[in-house]
Parts: sequence; C-alpha cells; structure tokens
Amino acid sequence: MNAQNYDEYQVTITVSLSLEEIMVDWLLGFGTDHDFVSFPVDSHSSNHEGLSLAEQVAGRQKRLRFQIAIGVDELAPFLDRLKQDFQGSGIHYRVVPFVESGHL
Repeated sequence: MNAQNYDEYQVTITVSLSLEEIMVDWLLGFGTDHDFVSFPVDSHSSNHEGLSLAEQVAGRQKRLRFQIAIGVDELAPFLDRLKQDFQGSGIHYRVVPFVESGHL
C-alpha cells in the first residue's frame, strides 16, 4: 500500500458485539488525538460459519462499526498494532483515503 499519496485516511473496523468495550478502550488508548465514531450495523455474508441458527435464518449478524480518521504518519503503526493485538479475533478492517474533509 502506498499511503504517501494522501494526508489522511479513514480506518473502518467492524467487530462482533462482544468486542465493543474492548475496541472502545483500545481506540481510546491508542494515543491519537482523533475522535472516532461507532454505530451498529448488520453484516451479511454467504459464509454461515460462526452464525447462530437465528442469524442464519435472518441472513445477517449484528456487529459494530468503528470509524477513525488517521494521519498518514500514524497509519502504519496503527494497523501494525491492530493486527498484533486482535490477531484471530475475526474483526474486519478497511482503509480508504480522504479526498477531502472539513467542517461546515
């Protein structure tokens, strides 16, 4: 990944409900000055591994999504620590560049 093309990135992390407090504490403890948001989402997948019977019938699993803006210099250390601290946890993450952002 060539992260040098943009100044800021959005990291989206989707976790199981059981990891909510752990992820909140982890993000607060990371040491970044950036705020983050969290909100409930429904995760849909044709892979039923780990889903309860009710989730399989409903076709979705309740999860939580966290979004945080990370500067280019913080991105690699953030992802390295995320991968190290949550290896095998089943969380999903995605990184996208900010083309533009601001406050109105």
